[in-house]
Amino acid sequence: MQTFVHGAAVWDVACPQRPSRVAGVTMAGFGVRSLDALRMVPHPAVTLLLEFGAGSSVLDHAAGRQQLGCVVAGPGFGSGGAVWARGENVECVQVRLSPMIARAVLGASPTDFDGAVVVLDDLWGREAARIREQLSDVSSWQDRFALTDALLARRHEAGAPIDPEVAWAWRRIAGSRGRVRIEGLAAEVGWSRKRLWSRFRSQLGLPPKRAVKLVRFDHAVHRLVAGESAARVAADAGYVDQSHLHRDVMAFTGVTPVTVAGESFLAVDDMAWPSRETPAGSVAGRR
Repeated sequence: MQTFVHGAAVWDVACPQRPSRVAGVTMAGFGVRSLDALRMVPHPAVTLLLEFGAGSSVLDHAAGRQQLGCVVAGPGFGSGGAVWARGENVECVQVRLSPMIARAVLGASPTDFDGAVVVLDDLWGREAARIREQLSDVSSWQDRFALTDALLARRHEAGAPIDPEVAWAWRRIAGSRGRVRIEGLAAEVGWSRKRLWSRFRSQLGLPPKRAVKLVRFDHAVHRLVAGESAARVAADAGYVDQSHLHRDVMAFTGVTPVTVAGESFLAVDDMAWPSRETPAGSVAGRR
């Protein structure tokens, strides 16, 4: 267990001692005594939040205040910067699922929760309550990670895989950190553009163009958090110029690159998700 301190944020953070048995799964544990106005920054992975214990958190967003608990959020959740989390005495295991495996693990298409948070009970029924009870009954974070991983592995094994062509297109996008010409993806897999776009969205939860922008954005903002200049990030990350980066950051977060560089949601990643060779929880690496 480590302590993350960033401005007013003071969180306990735990990481698994070994990688998940399922490629494309990463997780971290959080203990937060007071969570005050945490901006949700869009991320390319599907997020599975498993809360347990006496505390609770809520989301404030355009649709109104929503209790969290055990929930799922699709890729890019929080776009526009208008979603904030608050809570007290929050304990949770946060899982990031590569879009390549999310459908198999969740038992539903990611399009079912595009841009929204879905209560896990609605997807898993009694199994959601069972994992919450199991997490509450153990005191070790490593035991909690093991329980979570066993559940995810069982569901992944029973779930349906995505098309190999869709998987290949996602790997191209993630592996290039969003620096790929989407016009050529269909030709490279031997499909029509319409077929690839339809299958990609239905199986991964977002269209290819949105995936490219989200992966590129995710890479760029983490470099901003690391202290790199906006001009250098824009040049290296594939933006036309610094104004292009500025527009993308504003579209995804509602704030400027200077402001987003100080977001706790992003700053904790180096501690909670220490290995980030490839973006978006892709199967090729841990996020």
